[in-house]
Amino acid sequence: MTKLDPGDIVLVNFPFTDLHSSKVRPALVLSIKGEDVIILGIFSRVSENLRDSWIKIGEANPGFKQTGLKKASIIKTEKITVVHQSLLRKGLGSIPSELMQEVKQILRKTLGIE
Repeated sequence: MTKLDPGDIVLVNFPFTDLHSSKVRPALVLSIKGEDVIILGIFSRVSENLRDSWIKIGEANPGFKQTGLKKASIIKTEKITVVHQSLLRKGLGSIPSELMQEVKQILRKTLGIE
């Protein structure tokens, strides 16, 4: 893959929390540390009842097109993992900087570091 930046959306084999299986899904790049990438899972099943740790990326959002996502999705800040860069399949797009700031704020709450 080309150079990664925080805010990029990539396609990756994202592990389930039981670590027995995984699923190819989009993920948001939070940080790059050497060859490791800290990512948040992005899920296309959008619920009516959003948790306070979720951020909806709707198709009506002005920055939706640049994300490379095919439909409205949820960034789940509690679904955080670290993967080696070699596991990233391809880049899809990126989120607008304002949305990245919202992700950081909600992530701090999710992790209890605010």
